[in-house]
Amino acid sequence: MAPHPDLEAEQAYIDHAYACLEESRQAASRLTSMVEVGRGGTEQARFEREVIHETVYNRLTQLQLGDAALCFGRIDREAETPDDLMESFYIGRIAVSDSAQDPVIVDWRAPVAEPFYRATGRQPMGLARRRHFATRGRRLLGVEDELFGATLASLGMPVGEIETGEVVRGQGALFTALETARTGRLGDIVATIQGEQDEIIRAPLPGVLVVQGGPGTGKTVVALHRAAYLLYTHRFPLEGQGVLVIGPNRLFLGYIEQVLPSLGEAGVELAVLADLVPDVSIRHYDIGLTSRVKGDPRMVSYLSRAVRDRQRPLRSDLVIGYGLQRLTVSRSRSAQIISDARRRYRRHNPARKYVENELYAELALSGRGEIAASEVRERLRRDPAIREALEWMWPTLTPAQFLHDLYGARGLLRNAAGTLLSEAEWQSLYRERSETVAEIDWTHDDAPLLDEARSLLGPKPRRRRQGETNDDDEIRTYGHIVVDEAQDLSPMQLRMLERRSLNGSMTVVGDIAQATGQWAHESWDEILSLLPAKREPRRNELTLGYRLPAPIMKLAARVLRWAAPDLRPPRSVREDGAEPLIQRAEPGCLAETVAAVARVERAAVDPGQVAVVCASSIIDEVCDGLEAAGIAFGRATRHGLEHRVTVVEVGLVKGLEVDAVIVVEPSLIVAEQAQGNRALYVALTRATKRLAIVHEDDLPASLLD
Repeated sequence: MAPHPDLEAEQAYIDHAYACLEESRQAASRLTSMVEVGRGGTEQARFEREVIHETVYNRLTQLQLGDAALCFGRIDREAETPDDLMESFYIGRIAVSDSAQDPVIVDWRAPVAEPFYRATGRQPMGLARRRHFATRGRRLLGVEDELFGATLASLGMPVGEIETGEVVRGQGALFTALETARTGRLGDIVATIQGEQDEIIRAPLPGVLVVQGGPGTGKTVVALHRAAYLLYTHRFPLEGQGVLVIGPNRLFLGYIEQVLPSLGEAGVELAVLADLVPDVSIRHYDIGLTSRVKGDPRMVSYLSRAVRDRQRPLRSDLVIGYGLQRLTVSRSRSAQIISDARRRYRRHNPARKYVENELYAELALSGRGEIAASEVRERLRRDPAIREALEWMWPTLTPAQFLHDLYGARGLLRNAAGTLLSEAEWQSLYRERSETVAEIDWTHDDAPLLDEARSLLGPKPRRRRQGETNDDDEIRTYGHIVVDEAQDLSPMQLRMLERRSLNGSMTVVGDIAQATGQWAHESWDEILSLLPAKREPRRNELTLGYRLPAPIMKLAARVLRWAAPDLRPPRSVREDGAEPLIQRAEPGCLAETVAAVARVERAAVDPGQVAVVCASSIIDEVCDGLEAAGIAFGRATRHGLEHRVTVVEVGLVKGLEVDAVIVVEPSLIVAEQAQGNRALYVALTRATKRLAIVHEDDLPASLLD
């Protein structure tokens, strides 16, 4: 095919843009010499230097593109009158200007760039032409044009062609990106954003935006581009308030961590919920009833009652020797002190000082003559009986100490349960006490309970240095929160997110059909009822699947009919593709068969990646088989997606994509997972090119449907 006639001219323009970018980079570097401060510099001068250095660093970070394309398209706007010239804008990753400060490249997030993603034949948005660039680094490989309005009519073509919301734009660039081998890191889609995706990215900031999207619809990357867009559009106040992105696990965070830096936004915080709980080690996962109970909204009342159980009157009158006197506090008076403290203070720990003061004051009143409470405190505060009484009446507690005590004492668990939890439910929370709190490895289901306890307890009283604040003791809030794979979050986890929302602005994405945890939700209504409700929530759905070739989606759709019969699978834009391979292993030869199939799939997608997805019960068997066959591989929990062949437990595969997937023993996945067919659906929908199923047992009914 002959090259586009404008290829050389467009390459020259791109070269000019890179030259301007380099000039901007050098100019930013020169800013560091504007303020020089020696040892004797003033505090104001040192402050100015730090501000300039931070500004320069941020600017240089934005200008570092690596191998990412700077410019990926151009729009030509219709002239408003016959005498006007057609106006053109080149759309790119960041804004670039020449030495005269005239725009060379327009940032993709700027309002003028919106028609590049949204214009259609019926609504051209003032465009005469949209041009897509296919690039590799700085080299322009191809040009693809779309014409609109009068330009289209001048060529004798009909204006306002029939379109639906499912039109794919820039197909050449899009399909090139989809066919590129995976690298173990999610890439941005800034050059190939489609109309329905752009509508979500540019949606208004306030309130909760819910995005339902099936496998391969790009919901994760759309949510990340939305974060970049909001920071660009609402730099103030979001840069100060902060933007938080929550993912389902650390493997997923490693997979997406390069997307926002590639878009020039390095200041966004990426975390799993466990990262938001300070001073504890969270490594493991609960299962079954324990996981279910810890996520239950009844735990709000349960923990509140458990805190109240640690606020107790004395078991008997307190009698303390004081010189020749005996000072006393009656049990009834201690009960009144506890009652008053509960009424005066919303949180537990800040009330401890009040309880201490009242106890010492009562001791002073019980003496003969006038005794100052401060004098009693000074003389008795180290008395073991006083310390024991205070720890009984109103102990100061960290969240970890509180839960450690609660989990390790059946009496405390039973008392807090009352009629809230059944015996089986509160018994599921019990675990043997560790020697020290520092030794405990908490679970991910403990994270929202530790967070709830932190909210109930408040900071522990401590002496502060002059000028020191208690900011570290307060829960950090954010101006916008992006939540991925939200369909699996328990009510307690969702409450944890609500607590961190400064103003109710959130982007929540997921797929109800892929809800696989103990708290798999059946609808978005359940989730929205537990999130900020300051504004009416908005809902969007992504309907086009870009990742999966149609033959793979067709097979996965069988399982979807069992997993979530009310949901429709996304329509794949890739009609061609290899048919899924279904390979039955001879009895006792499952691991060997997996290794043989892995060798074939690795060669078929070279240099791309292969994921071997299986239930946790056979993951060691599968790894042993690959090792025996001499196939180099990694385990996702240890190496992420760094190897060309990676073994992934099915519970961690959600949100990832690779070139080829081998699903091992699907019947075990269905049997072992809380939402078996949904977990299988997730496993079947991770591949961009090839899918294989290896089994020794019979296939589950959902695959035979």
